[in-house]
Amino acid sequence: MMSILRTSILIAGCVWCCVPGRGADEEEQLLAEKLTANMVQRIDELVAERWQPAGVSPAVQAEDSEFLRRAYLDLIGVIPTAAEVRAFLADEAVDKRKRLILKLVQKPSHATHLAAQWSSMLLPAEQDPFSANNRVGFQLWLRDRFSRNVRYDITVADLLTTRGNPQQATAALFYTAAELKPEELAARSARVFLGVQIECAQCHDHPFDKWTMRDFWGYAAFFARIEQSTGRGDRITNIADRRDGEVKFPGTDDAVAPMYLGRIPASEENGTRRLQLAIWLASRDNPYFARATVNRAWAMMFGRGIVEPVDDLGPHNTPSHPELLDELARYFIKIRFDLRRLLVTLASTKTYALSSRWPADQAEPSPELFARMAMKSLTPEQLFDCLATLMRRSEFSTVNVGEFAVDSARQNFLSKFDRGATGVLDYQSGIPQALTMMNGQEISAATDLKESGLLIALQAPFLTPAQRIDSLFLSTLSRLPTPDESARFLAHLEAAPTSADAPRALGDLLWALLNCAEFTLNH
Repeated sequence: MMSILRTSILIAGCVWCCVPGRGADEEEQLLAEKLTANMVQRIDELVAERWQPAGVSPAVQAEDSEFLRRAYLDLIGVIPTAAEVRAFLADEAVDKRKRLILKLVQKPSHATHLAAQWSSMLLPAEQDPFSANNRVGFQLWLRDRFSRNVRYDITVADLLTTRGNPQQATAALFYTAAELKPEELAARSARVFLGVQIECAQCHDHPFDKWTMRDFWGYAAFFARIEQSTGRGDRITNIADRRDGEVKFPGTDDAVAPMYLGRIPASEENGTRRLQLAIWLASRDNPYFARATVNRAWAMMFGRGIVEPVDDLGPHNTPSHPELLDELARYFIKIRFDLRRLLVTLASTKTYALSSRWPADQAEPSPELFARMAMKSLTPEQLFDCLATLMRRSEFSTVNVGEFAVDSARQNFLSKFDRGATGVLDYQSGIPQALTMMNGQEISAATDLKESGLLIALQAPFLTPAQRIDSLFLSTLSRLPTPDESARFLAHLEAAPTSADAPRALGDLLWALLNCAEFTLNH
């Protein structure tokens, strides 16, 4: 079925453009690069068009250290090491930012970072060990696709049509986490892949949007004929399609036929209902998929969507830059749903390179103008992985592919940052989160003189106190300290009663940096 599905999607979507690295000849490669360069320029033009009418001048371009840390967090989910910061700051090449972006998206951690984000969007927040183990398998399934840069429409189609074969078994968690309920699957898939909140029309017509109960249940009907069975020692769940099964319109015995959004009836002759839905997602007749994806990618990189919230596209919620959203969607189709190239395109713009700093004596511009870079809270995964980087213990951020081993320390840390039942990327911050950052096990380990790889390295006798302080700042904030910061930190080190107390004072300074807003924010 997969070969039929992929062929159908390639026919339904645009087949204009080749992708670099996939057998393209030199001329096609140049055409592809020109397309991307034109899109980068066009993005900057369309964003800038709103600044003058709003009486706004944009922020200055971000300094190298600011841009470096931002790109690392956005593209691979972790801060750079001190050595990486020093190397980037010392690089005088004019294209070093471009080379950085291309290097980061080729790293395995780029795929891991995307897999964590999509897993959080697609699955509810559950913390029991069995769910955590399955979640690791699901993330590995996603990671494999992102690492091979499989077309995004193909990845979504594979997820929607997953069955029970060994290569796709872990993707079944998308269905079992929703207990195979058509209404749950409809709501979650529409939010993530189409950017619409049709679940508001489950019990009554949507109060603000155009969706009706008939729209909701018609879309839910695509998931009405799935069933599950368990094999291989009850460890893997298989998903199959029955020949019958319907959803009923609430309060009646009337079966609802499957309909694509827009009340377009689905044929009963072209494969299973899930297959039909997957093919429609990538077709030119679907006005939602490409727009929803580029809007979500924009929000990942810029802190908010062109339409905000990102999963509420519709006539009631107009885009801040309608033309930009349209052109980005068309571009995404032209590059054959290449999510990696889309992210590279966004990261290559001057808009993305704007500083988050704003003069204190000037009124801040509306966030929807994108005249400065928004500040984003680090996700729980990013916080943990940044701490693991400081400890120089990379095993914290890896998983055992063969056994789906779950890192209990990691799960315990993530459980402190509740995302709520929807599994969205944002989390609720409060006393438990503050205590975790102040005196949690991970912070204690990261600042422990015997466990922290960073502190162990900084105790080398040939380092001066000033060099140790520089390394602390480079390792945590990806920049050198200001003269005032350096003086204050040096004073604290010199206040240590004995030389034996100096390392402990260094740990205190690291603790202070880890608990400052600059560390926990992506700016």
